[in-house]
Amino acid sequence: MALLNIVKEGDPTLRKVCRPVTEITPRILQLLDDMVETLIDSNGAGLAAPQVGILRRIAVVDMGDEIVELINPEIIAVEGQQQELEGCLSVPDVWGITDRPQKVTVKALNRFGEEFTVTGEDLDARCFCHELDHLDGHLFTDKAIRILTPDEVAELKGE
Repeated sequence: MALLNIVKEGDPTLRKVCRPVTEITPRILQLLDDMVETLIDSNGAGLAAPQVGILRRIAVVDMGDEIVELINPEIIAVEGQQQELEGCLSVPDVWGITDRPQKVTVKALNRFGEEFTVTGEDLDARCFCHELDHLDGHLFTDKAIRILTPDEVAELKGE
């Protein structure tokens, strides 16, 4: 496994729509492994392939007790609403308040090509929406209700 370089805002890769994965190859499996390692190393909540310069519909999300690998994910159900703090590994030191669903169900393929669904609430729901937005070339700052100052972020985080 290897740590991947996380591209930052301004890199054109982040603004492109990703292509679906048509075949799960050893290269795709290696990408998943490397993305998980990179996510853990960066202490992030989620990571999408375009954030590491790969225009494929792949994301990984840390749900606390497990890291979920998503190939060709799509949101199939949403419930409720939340307005919470959100940040991004590709937009370091910027935080904002976004309006996201409270609960999200995603359909995707796993690394074995099997279709599955996963449901997340609260932070997990925000992560699913955030990472799937990356697959369509959107950053959280596009959807932020408000970008916060460093003092506001510190206050919200209790620092």
